[in-house]
Amino acid sequence: MCHFLRKLFTRKHHIEDSVAMKKYLIVGLGNVGEKYANTRHNVGFKILDRFAKQEDLTFETQKLGDIATYMLKGRKLIFLKPNTYMNLSGKAVLYWLTKEKIPFENLLVITDDLNLPFGNIRLKTKGSDGGHNGLKDIQEKLNTTQYNRFRFGISDAFSKGKQIDYVLGEWDSEEENNLNERLDVSVNLIKSFVLEGVNRAMNTFNGK
Repeated sequence: MCHFLRKLFTRKHHIEDSVAMKKYLIVGLGNVGEKYANTRHNVGFKILDRFAKQEDLTFETQKLGDIATYMLKGRKLIFLKPNTYMNLSGKAVLYWLTKEKIPFENLLVITDDLNLPFGNIRLKTKGSDGGHNGLKDIQEKLNTTQYNRFRFGISDAFSKGKQIDYVLGEWDSEEENNLNERLDVSVNLIKSFVLEGVNRAMNTFNGK
């Protein structure tokens, strides 16, 4: 290959890599269906819906999930609500990462967390599934625990043996009263993650 063609080839791939690095896959975990819409387990869907409402975005059903896209200062955000049900979320995540050629560092998975007080948020770059079946499947499909996850606290205010009823139950009146503000903070976290990077977003939002 001549010097000119080699240079052109290298430049082309450099541009492609740069473009790929500007794509982000933002995944909200939940279960499809109206009966799950306002449950604690579906807070990942709810956060993406709040972002979509603020920015007048529309989700469309595509392969393995509902998709919406948004441009934020030259960066393309692809929002995914898997329609595979919670326990098989990894299939949808892997498909869209591969299809859009998005690197793991530009993946953000949003999920509920029983180990955090209601409304508390914690952004992490790696970790175990913590007993969460959606995260467990993602970990298995991606074959790594090294991906960004945004945990939204739903607390553990349930009696022994009632965990499933609790996570699949709807928000109580006190939670409902405070949820809107927490959803707005969550939208700001997503924007910070994309624009400022995961480390700065963690410093700004963790524990807030």
